Amino acid sequence: MNLKTFFQQNSKVALAFSGGVDSAYLLYAAAHYGAEVRAYYVKTLFQPQFELEDARKLAEELRVSMKIIEIPILENQVIAENPGDRCYHCKKAIFETIAKAAREDGFTVVLDGTNASDEEGDRPGMRALRELAVRSPLRECGITKEEVRRLSREAGLFTWNKPAYACLATRIPVGERITAEKLAAAENAEDYLFSLGFTDFRVRRMGDGARLQLPEAQLRKVLEYREKIAAELKKYYSMVLLDLETRD
Repeated sequence: MNLKTFFQQNSKVALAFSGGVDSAYLLYAAAHYGAEVRAYYVKTLFQPQFELEDARKLAEELRVSMKIIEIPILENQVIAENPGDRCYHCKKAIFETIAKAAREDGFTVVLDGTNASDEEGDRPGMRALRELAVRSPLRECGITKEEVRRLSREAGLFTWNKPAYACLATRIPVGERITAEKLAAAENAEDYLFSLGFTDFRVRRMGDGARLQLPEAQLRKVLEYREKIAAELKKYYSMVLLDLETRD
């Protein structure tokens, strides 16, 4: 099966839309192949503001309707406690919310952007997708992450080379309770590093400190900005550490 066939067979769909590379291309493909599609963006404290802005921008460029739904994710105590399967509980809460909204809008088929490169062992949230009968067209059609980027570039989508971005909850160690303050610290710290031109990095919580993970090519730059980074991040953390085991 290819995407054209998929959308011929499923011509009215609701898409869980994050503004990331995969769901962005899927939104484009649905519109391109003539499906009636609506994007649903679930806003929680786990998503940084720039993700919402990217999602809005792309939906406007594609002239696709997008509904924004806010949910108080930390009111779910299982999620707030941050167990090893937090992603499952979070994904389930988000997709239950999307499915309910989609049904109310007349959509019975819900899609997500999981691609053929995503290993199920690395994605505990896939269990929730199965339970809720969410379809993953990219995965079903055998389209890998590399192909998604290539196809996105050919389609002229600004998201084609957007770095992978895991939600802010992943910055907090498993088993450590998630709070709004900890999430805000991670978002503010990462926004500052973005403003300095850093890319594809993480600011992970380590006790009350911050552990910076960057690609090897950016280590020299982080040392050049060492004093500024330390001063800014110490507004939110007790100390700032550089992880020498760099991101691939």
